[in-house]
Amino acid sequence: MGDVLTASTWAKRLVFVALAFLILVVQLVPLDMRPSRWAPPDLLLAFTLAWVARRPDYLPVMVIAGLFLIADLLFQRPPGLWAALVVILTETLRRRARELRNMPLVLEWGTIAFGIVAITLANRVVLAVLMTPQAPLGLAFSQMVLTIAIYPLIIFVSHYLLGVRRLAPGAVDGKGHKL
Repeated sequence: MGDVLTASTWAKRLVFVALAFLILVVQLVPLDMRPSRWAPPDLLLAFTLAWVARRPDYLPVMVIAGLFLIADLLFQRPPGLWAALVVILTETLRRRARELRNMPLVLEWGTIAFGIVAITLANRVVLAVLMTPQAPLGLAFSQMVLTIAIYPLIIFVSHYLLGVRRLAPGAVDGKGHKL
């Protein structure tokens, strides 16, 4: 039988989708017409990784794939490449969710940082092999570093403002199923 999803799980999913669309709209609004020397952090990636590391049941893979595919299309990136890399990373984190649950924040942050570096490098390598124009290395590097640096703040916002908390070891749902 299928798992019965609670109203709070659906509410958190809707909150995440609304947050994702808010982030996309804010990133699309032009604030300055001059080219920037640095790229802002990828907030959508940081929130996605934080939520998957903390509560993988809140974000199904199709929601992640759909949102990042929409982001690829809106930001005129090669459709599906970044979305596929993010899905691979989130599914890897989802598989390690029990281990991440027991890690201190510093180790979780290191795991997430390693994943962000890996998908950023994989993205650049694939684009280089396909000879696709890409952003300058400095911009990609600054976005990667700032995304890693902002992760603890994203955890703080997710935990205290949005209520996304780690599951306790041995946590069960309303029907007694292990989470």
